[in-house]
Amino acid sequence: MHKPTLIKGASFSLFAVIFGAFGAHALKSVLTVDQLESFNTAVRYLMFNGLALLVIGILMEKMQHNWIKISGQLLFLGTLLFSGSIMLLVCRKLFDMEFLKVLGPITPLGGTILIAGWILFIVAILKEKKHDKR
Repeated sequence: MHKPTLIKGASFSLFAVIFGAFGAHALKSVLTVDQLESFNTAVRYLMFNGLALLVIGILMEKMQHNWIKISGQLLFLGTLLFSGSIMLLVCRKLFDMEFLKVLGPITPLGGTILIAGWILFIVAILKEKKHDKR
């Protein structure tokens, strides 16, 4: 097990639950339907990639090459940029932080990094040598 990756994954999943509840209760009455949908997309990506980081954290002990580690780093960074930028963009008017609109280009960058992380996750699995011959 790779404890730092497991902590990142568990933290992302924890924040997905917290932000999901925040969106469903506190934001539902103040955001438009489109804004709430965007916020919920960010929450879903936070949860899915948090769970992926938990899997990667477990696999890092068994896989001896760096592809799995790099995929975890990319999923972490990509999720921060993708989900974080969406949440901040959606909530910027609520918190009177209109300057956060500059984060717009960060969202597709985060998405691109996520795609790279998932591709490297697949590469890590393909490169893994078969240890048992069942």
